[in-house]
Amino acid sequence: MMLQTRYLGLNLNNPLVIASLPLAKDISSIRHMEDAGAAAVVLHSLFEEQILIEEKQLNENLLRGTESFAEALSYFPDISSFQLGPTAYLEHIKEVKRAVEIPVIASLNGISTGGWIEYAKKIEAAGADALELNIYFIPTNPAVMGDQVEQLYTVLVKDVTSSIKIPVAVKLSPFFSAAANMLKRIDQAGAKGLVLFNRFYQPDFDLDNLNVVPNLHLSHSGELTLRLRWAAILYGQLDCDLAITGGIHTAEDVIKSIMAGANATMMASAILKHGISHIQSVLSDMKEWMKKRDYNSIEDIRGLLSMKNIAEPTAYVRSNYMKVLGSYL
Repeated sequence: MMLQTRYLGLNLNNPLVIASLPLAKDISSIRHMEDAGAAAVVLHSLFEEQILIEEKQLNENLLRGTESFAEALSYFPDISSFQLGPTAYLEHIKEVKRAVEIPVIASLNGISTGGWIEYAKKIEAAGADALELNIYFIPTNPAVMGDQVEQLYTVLVKDVTSSIKIPVAVKLSPFFSAAANMLKRIDQAGAKGLVLFNRFYQPDFDLDNLNVVPNLHLSHSGELTLRLRWAAILYGQLDCDLAITGGIHTAEDVIKSIMAGANATMMASAILKHGISHIQSVLSDMKEWMKKRDYNSIEDIRGLLSMKNIAEPTAYVRSNYMKVLGSYL
């Protein structure tokens, strides 16, 4: 059973990549993931705010407008809660590369080009096989228009991709007025892959203390449908690869993603819920599913249910919406 695939120009033994998660801070855990069958690992993110703190520029930049940052100053956690600062992060890349044979993908999380370009170069020099830009931006200023946000994204991607030689993937949200056009622009800006989609963690209210508090919910398979839809729509329309993250828990989730057109799938919450050995179970179930249906390789099923290959492509647009509403009678 041929589970091999290619993502960001990297040869992967299978489509199951470990998404950025806290376990990636521990080298022994990454080794365990490799032994369980993970095809590649995305390291935990280095945040733009961490870079700014190390460069003693945090206050200056935050005063320019908190809407420019993923976290407001009053909400940003104590930097000591991040175990690896920028310098230690680079050393961690080197240590992971020495410890495992699977591709190692570094992750930068932020929104401005400043320190990103410098650290993208340092990440490349540290030996990372690829870089994932995790663009987490909440435009809270009503004066900021949609085209300004879109331009910010494309300039950021172009600046980073033009500064390094390793492939760059971009992890971003689906919340654009014309998502297909925006994702195409990211593709044209130099991204070698798109990661669909970032899970925005919504804050909650503490009614007793009248505070806004962090609120974490792990993903579930029900979140996959949004990703499947856009991967299926984009398949064949972009030059870059597609990865799906958010809702990858079972072999069926992986197979659906490949049939939508994804090159790779990224798992995090399922590992946190079930342990690293869950990777092996998912891969075993994938092989069994394919064997029963006489599929010999991942390439046999890639894009089978994409918009370009199904008999009724309108299933991905308004007709599906109308059919669903009409069926609830």
